[in-house]
Amino acid sequence: MRILYYSIATGFGVGYSPLAPGTAGTIMGVLIAYFLFGGNLLFLFLAISILFIIGIAAGSFVEREQKSKDPSIVVVDEIVGMWISLLFVPHFWWSFLIAFALFRLFDVLKPFPANSIQKLKGGLGIMMDDVVAGVYALIGTHLILGMLNYFQVRL
Repeated sequence: MRILYYSIATGFGVGYSPLAPGTAGTIMGVLIAYFLFGGNLLFLFLAISILFIIGIAAGSFVEREQKSKDPSIVVVDEIVGMWISLLFVPHFWWSFLIAFALFRLFDVLKPFPANSIQKLKGGLGIMMDDVVAGVYALIGTHLILGMLNYFQVRL
């Protein structure tokens, strides 16, 4: 069971990246969404729901074992947060790039309530601050895409 928890929590090892494991996890999330889900909203919703629940358990296990609050090797939260930021986003590389940039920005800055919600214990705290960052990125992405559409900017 330990291997399964670590595999899920670390994004099948991506969280062990020596440089910016959170960014590496986010890149994994965006690539999975782009190439595997292919714009299928149902798959995306299901994946978010399932991985969120499993991520809480895996994150709690790894946090307990590492004796560290939100260890940097845990990137399942970045994957779920990135997927949230892609809800209803058109399946174009530049749309995904906008969502990626905004998610990383909000994940790093942790604006309220993300900065408070991460204080929750265990895997729930690990997951929820990235859920909030994903929602902020989702809103920002749709605002930017709406403005580009309004001003008839073609990418």
